[in-house]
Amino acid sequence: MILDLHEIIEVPGGQVPFRCELDRERLVFPALVSFSGPVTAEGTVRNNAGILTLDAVVEADMTVRCDRCGADFARTLSTPVTATLKADPDEEDYADLFPLDGDCADVTDILETCFILSMDQKFLCSEDCKGLCDQCGKNLNDGPCGCGRSIDPRMAVLSQLLDDIQEV
Repeated sequence: MILDLHEIIEVPGGQVPFRCELDRERLVFPALVSFSGPVTAEGTVRNNAGILTLDAVVEADMTVRCDRCGADFARTLSTPVTATLKADPDEEDYADLFPLDGDCADVTDILETCFILSMDQKFLCSEDCKGLCDQCGKNLNDGPCGCGRSIDPRMAVLSQLLDDIQEV
C-alpha cells in the first residue's frame, strides 16, 4: 500500500491514518507453519515537528512450531510497530530510517520488515516445555519415556568412583 503523505509533510501535527492487509507470503520465518487468517495492520503516520513517524499495530493469527518439542500450536500476535520516515536518509542514518519515495511511503514494505524483525527468536508451546527425549525422541510433555539414564562413556570412570563411595 503506497501512502500519499504530501498533505502532512509541511504540516506539523498532521496525520494520515491507514489500514491494510499484508502479503502473507512475504512474512515467512523458520518457525511458521501457516497463517490462520489475514495479517492486518492499522495505524497512522504523523508529522512530529518535521519528523514523520509511523505508528501501527500488526495482528496475525498463525500456527507455529515449538523449537523444543516440535509440536504445532496456535499463536496470536499483536505487534506494535514504530518507524521513522525520511525523504533523503544519509548512508549512516539509513539503518534506522525508512526512505520516502517523493511524498509517498510504501507502508506494507515497512510493516512487513518491522514485523519480521520483531519475531521471537524461539517459539515455545509453553514456558515449561520439556522438549524431546534425546534417546528415543518421545515428547516429554506427554509423560516420561522408558529410556534409562545413559552415562556418557567419557564419564564412566567417574561413575565407578561414585559406586566405590556408596559401598563404603
